[in-house]
Amino acid sequence: MRDVLVAGTGMTRFARQPARTLKDLAAEAATAALRDASIDAPAVQACYFANAVGGSITGQEMVAGQVAMRPLGIEGVPLVNVENACASASTAFHLAWQAVAWGACDVALAVGAEKMTHAEKARSFAAIGGSVDVEMIPARLPAGRSFLMDLYAESARAYMDASGATVEDFAAVVVKNQLHGARNPLAQYGSELTVDAVLSSRPIVPPFTLLMCSPISDGAAAAVLVGADRPPAGRGVRVAASVLRSAGGGRRVAELASAAAYQAAGLGPGDLDCAELHDAAASAELVLYEQVGLARPGEGPSLIRGGATRLGGRLPVNTSGGLLARGHPIGATGLAQIHEAVRQVRGRAGGRQVDRARVALTHNAGGWGGGDNLVAAVHVFVAG
Repeated sequence: MRDVLVAGTGMTRFARQPARTLKDLAAEAATAALRDASIDAPAVQACYFANAVGGSITGQEMVAGQVAMRPLGIEGVPLVNVENACASASTAFHLAWQAVAWGACDVALAVGAEKMTHAEKARSFAAIGGSVDVEMIPARLPAGRSFLMDLYAESARAYMDASGATVEDFAAVVVKNQLHGARNPLAQYGSELTVDAVLSSRPIVPPFTLLMCSPISDGAAAAVLVGADRPPAGRGVRVAASVLRSAGGGRRVAELASAAAYQAAGLGPGDLDCAELHDAAASAELVLYEQVGLARPGEGPSLIRGGATRLGGRLPVNTSGGLLARGHPIGATGLAQIHEAVRQVRGRAGGRQVDRARVALTHNAGGWGGGDNLVAAVHVFVAG
């Protein structure tokens, strides 16, 4: 198995974009990634195309990748459509990494694209509902929100009991990520908020207010991967670990995936300079501090209270704005995290650049069942 480099990444703006198509969004991100890598589309030898709910919104099922990539000249090569809930894009990246690492190809493209907005908001929420066991969905769905937020809220209340976390802590996560999002021109949201402003936003389901929940988004992101023996024209970023795990075995899936990633990379949490975590709800970021080893059990709230995970802190988390501010187009989120991590270790993150960042971690999760995500992907990136 050989080392793999990320030669380039690309990303669209994340936002509600009803006038844009899945093909349009995917083409922008893929073209940007290829340009960043200084690689022409015909050089791509395999493509992995992620999408999660776009078919339910647009009706384009089964061959979304072939439809979106062929106009770019990516044809006549293996092209795999990938769906793995909110972890779809990171799964596509993992498959592309495997193909290059094991020598099946020298150049692979991973693309994640999503359309979530619809004139009938209930249709968007219903599509998201497919990320749980549909036989367990109540006959009457909650109005005005995704049922998934009820499940995250249940987990948040249990975490509050176990750790002493407060709604103010959850609001502080939002304040931080919105501040980071304000420095990201591709983020859906970004502003200077106060804890009181977050707490006074519209109630969704206790303990969450509207600003504590990730938004409905459209967008796309992409990455070009190459073998380390085929260096890109620019400075490549080494994929030190690419791990995909499903739930089970008596441990939280984020714990399983991150432990395997640290082992594969030969690194630990103390070696990280920044991280992108799957903050689908504000509480999830605090929970993940502990599950990926940034804090000991019960000590997640101390990181947000002490400012450790803000820009300028000891370990900035979600410098992109995270799902809460950058946005969460489900099938693209994992690659958006990777786009941010790669830019950080390349020193190209602009006003949100972490000083001397050389090692970055991404955690992308999907689905829900049994009080936990059903799948998680963790990647570790190291400057070349």
